[in-house]
Amino acid sequence: MIRVEHLTKRYGAFTAADDVSFEVREGEVYGFLGPNGSGKTTTMKTILGLNIAASGRILINGLDVARYPKEARQCISYLPQRVVFPENLTAREVMRFYARLRNLPNGAADEALEKARFNGFSDKLVSEFSGGMVQRLGLAVAALPNAPILLLDEPTANLDPHGVKRFREFILEQKELRKTIIFSTHLLSEAEQLADHVAVFVGGKLVAEESIENLRKTYVASGCSVEDMYLHYVGKEEHENS
Repeated sequence: MIRVEHLTKRYGAFTAADDVSFEVREGEVYGFLGPNGSGKTTTMKTILGLNIAASGRILINGLDVARYPKEARQCISYLPQRVVFPENLTAREVMRFYARLRNLPNGAADEALEKARFNGFSDKLVSEFSGGMVQRLGLAVAALPNAPILLLDEPTANLDPHGVKRFREFILEQKELRKTIIFSTHLLSEAEQLADHVAVFVGGKLVAEESIENLRKTYVASGCSVEDMYLHYVGKEEHENS
């Protein structure tokens, strides 16, 4: 479904993604795990075609993103790390705007709001929303089209415990629909609970890539937790770059 081969992305002299390679299978939930500034967002935006890679190749359903960007993007729905909507619109108006962009009926927007459980907030102005409510609206927009691939960048940012619970339910619902999902987080608990596979990013490099099950077996058997593994990689990479 998604294959990334030796991806490198630079901003001037700074290398934001350094020779990153991995593959995400159809129907898989794949977590990008790493501290802030580790290359997660850069990699995600390059998959989407918003960044131009210095080298490497990205394939979406066999389509080279660099050669066929429009066709590749049609398979994807994206939630950016920072979500911004016009504050003078209601949640319903925002959803119907995005529905029109996707050539979908207003009913699809209303249905997506119901699924997002916007109870009582659908007709309130975005200016009245908390940061968590804006993030939930962003998730509703991302779920609006029937895209087979979801790219979610820090989707639990600003969410309260109820919002996080609802996000986890959302991921499970999308997984049942055989959606392929990549989400980024710096929270190990999120990756452990939701991801089938996890890629650990530190300093622009993919320093570990494994199934959650195998990570648990390998590290717990050796007397370590997955958290110990994560902190080991982060500390090792930061030490080498210091």
